Amino acid sequence: MKATSLLALGLTGALLSAPLQAVTEYDKKGDLRTQITQWINQALNGDAQAQRELAQRYYDGEGVEQDYAKAFELYSEAAAQGDAEAQFSVAYMYDMGEGVELDDLKAIEYYTLAAEQGNAAAQFNLALMHDEGEGVPVDDLAAIEWYLRAAEQGHADAQYNLALMYDEGEGVPVNDSKAAEYYLMAAQQGHADAQYNLALLYDLGEGVPLDDREAIRWYTAAAEQGDAAAQYNLAIMYDEGEGVPVDDRRAIGWYRKAAEQGHKDAQYNLALMYDEGEGTKVDDAEAINWYTFAAEQGHAKAQYNLALMYDEGEGTAEDNQAAIKWYTAAAEQGERNAQYNLAIMYDEGEGTPEDNAQAIRWYTAAASQGEASAMFNLAIMYMNGEGIRTNNAMAYMLFALSAGQGLEGAREARDVMADELSASQLKTARRAAAEWTVGEALPSL
Repeated sequence: MKATSLLALGLTGALLSAPLQAVTEYDKKGDLRTQITQWINQALNGDAQAQRELAQRYYDGEGVEQDYAKAFELYSEAAAQGDAEAQFSVAYMYDMGEGVELDDLKAIEYYTLAAEQGNAAAQFNLALMHDEGEGVPVDDLAAIEWYLRAAEQGHADAQYNLALMYDEGEGVPVNDSKAAEYYLMAAQQGHADAQYNLALLYDLGEGVPLDDREAIRWYTAAAEQGDAAAQYNLAIMYDEGEGVPVDDRRAIGWYRKAAEQGHKDAQYNLALMYDEGEGTKVDDAEAINWYTFAAEQGHAKAQYNLALMYDEGEGTAEDNQAAIKWYTAAAEQGERNAQYNLAIMYDEGEGTPEDNAQAIRWYTAAASQGEASAMFNLAIMYMNGEGIRTNNAMAYMLFALSAGQGLEGAREARDVMADELSASQLKTARRAAAEWTVGEALPSL
């Protein structure tokens, strides 16, 4: 069974906007050295634009030796004259501790000055500080206000974060339609996370009509930018024929791209395709390779399938100890087939000395999840007193449960055990079997 599509990631806010790179108009006016000399003279005469341009060169180390302290000094001079871009840069340097001691309060002061003049990057960073509680208490309403101002100026990260707040109900009621609106704005500007989340809304029909074609469109846009979750979900759609004809080769291609970025569900699904020969020839070695990557990240089904390949010697030499290792990893995560197979290995001494206690432990775990064969084998252990006190009532109940699932031989075993019980014991065991439901702990009789 392949891993299915992911839910929304709920990604954290985008990174702070950084000072803009220096413009290159000076190339039209002459040599950079000459331009820097001119800016120095203008800056000494209090020209705010020259102070800011020169500060940017010191910040970038372009035409002069990089000097954050000098950049901060010049930005501050321009900021004091009301230059919004310089105010933003001063705020950013306080925010990052570049050329000056880190100071969130000062960062907020200067971001606010720039933001109130309409600087979109400052509006975004100020929103982010309110959103994350940096220098101020968390204030979702203030965050929304500044994200909105930046978003209205086309700031893609602000559009995305605003969409997230509507998507997750932070500071506003959940509004999938509004989330879709702002995701679309950011997505159209190439914002990969917005493209992914917009695709997900179309995929699930949340805030927009369910539309597999639109989902594919936006998954593809994000996937082509390297978004592993989008690559994985796009692969699922080709794999299962959602909005497109089934195309195993394309599915494999996108699974591989996501898998190579460490996406464990993609690694597992890619392994399955090699294991089962879907869209490619069966290749046990490749299956083991990708199962291993996913298993090492804790993917329970990958751990189980990898154990099975070691257990049966598929694509590798039979290795019972490796099988036990991976069965155990999967069993501890509740994978019932792994629990059953692990119990068998302890029961029969495969790759380990026989251990009735461990066999009982894992048969019990699998049986409580409805594994009929585990119920049957556990019943035998209760019947024969293997590793546990003989308990015919428990044996009867377990045979009855496995018989209820149609396991061959269980009905006959149940009837044999009935002859070993008193009328009251039989009534109690039958009631326990009738009242038990899958997922509950097995009754003690």
